[in-house]
Amino acid sequence: MGAHRGSGAHEPSRLGAFTVWQLRSADGGSAGLEFARSSIDPSRAVLVHAAPTRLDVEVLANGEQLIAIGRDLRPGDHDDETPMTRLVIDGTRVVRSQLWPDEADLGSVVLLPGGEAGVLRSWATDPDRSNWTWSLELRGRAP
Repeated sequence: MGAHRGSGAHEPSRLGAFTVWQLRSADGGSAGLEFARSSIDPSRAVLVHAAPTRLDVEVLANGEQLIAIGRDLRPGDHDDETPMTRLVIDGTRVVRSQLWPDEADLGSVVLLPGGEAGVLRSWATDPDRSNWTWSLELRGRAP
């Protein structure tokens, strides 16, 4: 899965050949509960569908070197309740924001619960934001 707007330029020296995004719900158990673990092309930003309210995030270059971290990330006080979360690497930390995707977000990598990663191909929201329709492209490779 490739990088998208808001993701910044690829930085192979820092992000490696691929990045692993590890997301854990900060609720439940002493160490939280795994929400998603996904290996994707180097990217400074991802969208997350149905992210937990409290989220711990680690981003690793090539699955080994910790390059960014976010602890107990929560929606902001003024964030609407939305079905999508944006996670962005800012230096060595990960920051969170809630969003209703728009045209500029098409092509973004979306992480799903469990760790599957796809590319956002379409998004439409009713004016009252009570319903939305979206399309995600998933690709696979034979083992």
